[in-house]
Amino acid sequence: MFELKVTSHFAAAHQLTMVAKKCENLHGHNWKIEVRIAGNRLNSAGVVMDFGEIKQQVRAIMKTLDHKFLNDLEYFHDGNPSSENIAKYIAETLQIKITNPDVWVASVTSWESEDACATYFPE
Repeated sequence: MFELKVTSHFAAAHQLTMVAKKCENLHGHNWKIEVRIAGNRLNSAGVVMDFGEIKQQVRAIMKTLDHKFLNDLEYFHDGNPSSENIAKYIAETLQIKITNPDVWVASVTSWESEDACATYFPE
């Protein structure tokens, strides 16, 4: 199996409920996002997927999050816009954009600070 990784960033605000009191206040982060794409075989060009294509798709997803109040986004209406749910949102959205059935999102890690992150592994 081969795995590719790209990173991206976005800045946004959120307000969490039912967690530590401090996080229930409106606040923001400068998130770092790590996306891992996997595949079992290389295409005719000798790659799993072109890095440029991955970056383009990830940039489009970052635009839906950047400088937003995440609680207002439809995806998060039924749950907290936590780092866990942000990673899941990115993974699910990116997987829809990948048209090659031999390539999949292996994981997405959402860093909300230098020392705190959450990783989602799609099933």
